[in-house]
Amino acid sequence: MEYLLTIPGKLNNLNDYIAAGRSNRYRGAKMKADNGNAVSLAVMQCMKGVRIRRPVFMEYTWVEPDRRRDLDNISSFGRKVIQDALVEAGVLEDDGWKHVVGFSDRFRVDKENPRIEVLIREV
Repeated sequence: MEYLLTIPGKLNNLNDYIAAGRSNRYRGAKMKADNGNAVSLAVMQCMKGVRIRRPVFMEYTWVEPDRRRDLDNISSFGRKVIQDALVEAGVLEDDGWKHVVGFSDRFRVDKENPRIEVLIREV
């Protein structure tokens, strides 16, 4: 079974999160929560009632409005926020090795429609 989660827009990147945490620990926590809330809203819309109990492989497609941000900064913080939101929503039981066996990242540019597409495949 596979499921598609689409998150409109873009999330903060790892550099943003590190800078926020260094300036004020509450600012970093707020940034993670704000990004998590955006993902949670997309999860509620795209995956209402979905409960995955088997291990999964996750394919991330990061669609950016331009090429200004480094690829590793986009994906590292984003994956953390997305997987945490999926666990919090009950879609995934956990995001440890037993439940998420791997992931891949692809990157595209679409100035008009930036988004994150996550294809979740049961294995």
